[in-house]
Amino acid sequence: MKKILYAASECVPFIKTGGLADVVGALPKEFDKKNWDIRVVLPNYTCIPPEFRDKFEYLTNFYMGMGSLTGEKYVGIFQYKYQNITYYFIDNLEYFECFYPYGDVRYDMEKFTFFDKAVLSMLPVIDFKPDLIHCHDWQTGLIPVYLKNEFSNNQFFWGIKTIMTIHNLKFQGVWDVETLQGLSGLSSDLFTADKLEFNKGGNMLKGGLVYADYITTVSKTYAEEIQTPYYGEGLDGLLSARHFDMQGILNGIDYDMYNPESDSHIYKNFNVSNFRTNKKDNKEALQEELGLTVDKKKYMIGLISRLTDQKGLDLINYAIEGIVDEFTQFVIIGTGESRYENMFRHYAWKYPDRISANICYNDDLARKLYASADSFLMPSRFEPCGLTQLISFRYGTVPIVRETGGLKDTVEAYNEYEHTGDGFSFTNYNGDELLNTINYSKHIFFDKKVQWNKMVERGMKKDYSWNASKFNYEGLYNHLIGE
Repeated sequence: MKKILYAASECVPFIKTGGLADVVGALPKEFDKKNWDIRVVLPNYTCIPPEFRDKFEYLTNFYMGMGSLTGEKYVGIFQYKYQNITYYFIDNLEYFECFYPYGDVRYDMEKFTFFDKAVLSMLPVIDFKPDLIHCHDWQTGLIPVYLKNEFSNNQFFWGIKTIMTIHNLKFQGVWDVETLQGLSGLSSDLFTADKLEFNKGGNMLKGGLVYADYITTVSKTYAEEIQTPYYGEGLDGLLSARHFDMQGILNGIDYDMYNPESDSHIYKNFNVSNFRTNKKDNKEALQEELGLTVDKKKYMIGLISRLTDQKGLDLINYAIEGIVDEFTQFVIIGTGESRYENMFRHYAWKYPDRISANICYNDDLARKLYASADSFLMPSRFEPCGLTQLISFRYGTVPIVRETGGLKDTVEAYNEYEHTGDGFSFTNYNGDELLNTINYSKHIFFDKKVQWNKMVERGMKKDYSWNASKFNYEGLYNHLIGE
């Protein structure tokens, strides 16, 4: 039996702010329980819904020394079994009493430094020795660092391998060296340019990338992109140096959770054989709910996103007057930077029958939009993997994307002469290219409906479940564990 421990700051269904939670929630369930014992460790946030948190079982507690700035800290360990997976929750109210898992960077760095050391410290106490710890994003970056340094004197930890997965390189956990050293208790010789030092500061993710046995990221193209200065966020040199120990493995989505045939959130269920009629019923019901003109012939574009610079929203701002003509509707769901929230609110006020700006995150409404929209817009500046386009395919909605990261790997551009492709894409980060691509998609939608429906069909038949990616991870785990 091979033992793997996933360490992460969020995980569906307990706590979610982004795609990381979907990955950590879905991937462990895919492995054959006869061969794999996969467990997950998370912080015990007080904002985890009581329906789960009230059932957590207390295991033990102990005190753990940290750095000079923090001293000794209480560590409580709780356990919960859910869908045949064992979850551990690291408890400390000082750090994890919150309405939202993240706050300001300095405080986040302190609580995740504590979490990283606690993850390793709990293993001998609960008598679980994993063959491999799979660390996700900067919040778990110090686990490989502690393992190869402070914990390397303890025989219990010998032989444990680590993988560091980058979900988004933009977020790295950077603060001044003195503070990070004072929080972590790591020795000063680790804060050098070839280890944790970064632009005269200390960098938690960089530590993980230096000390992990292997690095993965969430698509093949993103793995290549982050080795270049444009996408590398200052770590391209390190990632290039480690390119033999790195690969991109595409994320999947949970095909049971996202299934238009059984999804209880949507107005009318459908599948690949009856979407031509049933998607229109979903569209009309959503138009009515959102106060848009009710007309199944309108071209409905959806956008579900964090409203940040990364997502290409300045391109939409540039092109929006051209996008929302009298035949087109645009539905936005998301929260983020106030300038983008206000931008969409303004356009919804200006065109109330064409644009609906829902400045919130509402899963129920999101499912309805996937099932109702004709196309989905993702003009990202960079996109490590992207889950929205994969869910769109599942619900018969055609993605319109910029060719970057996982978007490039998953969306095949439509070719009207060869009758191939399942979406529309553009190459350069440019508002005119975006508008031209959307206008071309409208031409196919209105003038070549048979071709459009064939494209929808190809998208719905694609398999982006976790099944494919699971085999890549299995192979990697076996390679590192030595089996």
